[in-house]
Amino acid sequence: MSVLAIGAHPDDVEVLCAGTLAHYAAAGEEIWIAVATNGNVGSPTHTAEEIAAIRHAEALASCEVIGARLIWMDFDDEWLFNDRPTRARFIDAIRQARPEVVFVHNPADYHPDHRTAGEVAIDARIPSAIRLVQTTMPACAEIPAVFVMDTLGAIGFEPEFYVDITGTLETKKSMLSRHVSQDAWLQDLYGMSYLDFVTEQASKRGAEAGVRYAEAFREIKTYPPGRTVDVPGRIDRL
Repeated sequence: MSVLAIGAHPDDVEVLCAGTLAHYAAAGEEIWIAVATNGNVGSPTHTAEEIAAIRHAEALASCEVIGARLIWMDFDDEWLFNDRPTRARFIDAIRQARPEVVFVHNPADYHPDHRTAGEVAIDARIPSAIRLVQTTMPACAEIPAVFVMDTLGAIGFEPEFYVDITGTLETKKSMLSRHVSQDAWLQDLYGMSYLDFVTEQASKRGAEAGVRYAEAFREIKTYPPGRTVDVPGRIDRL
């Protein structure tokens, strides 16, 4: 099985679904992480070019923790829009990974890049399998199943199901710890602890699911239906 997670920024996937990806990786599945923007505004000291290069290296280091492959779209941070070039690049990301499962941002999340990335990724799921939608990659054979990730801070999101990440939280934290520059940026901008933030959110979702730590999701069920897939560690909401 091929699994793709699409994030707006170089650390978003790790914050919202790295524990789930770690389950898939442990089962021997092929993992892809696609990053839409290059994070080139996320530094109080570096130039845009410098921090983009740093964040690319950090994203690669994070992927190495679980043996994931990185798709680097390289759009400018804070300037992601739902236009033809962006949609074509997202379609190509899906076609490159050829996934059965795709994890995407909630289109109602707090950050405009998150909202756009979620909207474009959802809009790209069907065109990725249409032969005459021509991009640089050949069409997928099937429409993938698409799951929407939690919001940052678990705000305004009602999960359909959870994934128990009690056994993979340390892997999630290990992936996040590779994003050294972003940790420093968040400390400088918000005075927040990166790892404390994700642990608190995982604990909140875990309490809802009846386990110690969890990540939260909803499935995209619009027409036409995608393939039926199992998500390891899934706990359906009662």
